[in-house]
Amino acid sequence: MDDGRPIFRQLAEQIENQIIDGSLPEGSQVPSINEFASFHRINPATALKGITLLVESGVLFKRRGIGMFVADGARERLLAERRARFATEYVHPLLLEARGLELTTDQLIDIIRKESAS
Repeated sequence: MDDGRPIFRQLAEQIENQIIDGSLPEGSQVPSINEFASFHRINPATALKGITLLVESGVLFKRRGIGMFVADGARERLLAERRARFATEYVHPLLLEARGLELTTDQLIDIIRKESAS
């Protein structure tokens, strides 16, 4: 965990990735704040901040006295959010670069097909 972004955001994204890939299925309990802090060697307040982001977005929910759990529909919600960001973060810059290189849409599609076959 050290790519220049705040650690709490990296922790939240790591949990999101586990939900998306199915290693943390909907309804399952996530490790405690202290477990996250110990595992990642971070301050528990930092771990709490990352978990709080996911609670506020409806990805996780708290069962009082028991712990945090993955909410129903969390995986689809996360996939929808990431698909929406994909266009902005990846497709738009790709299209700008393609225009600058005077690539046609068909040429760009051919490049994508070729790369995806590799």
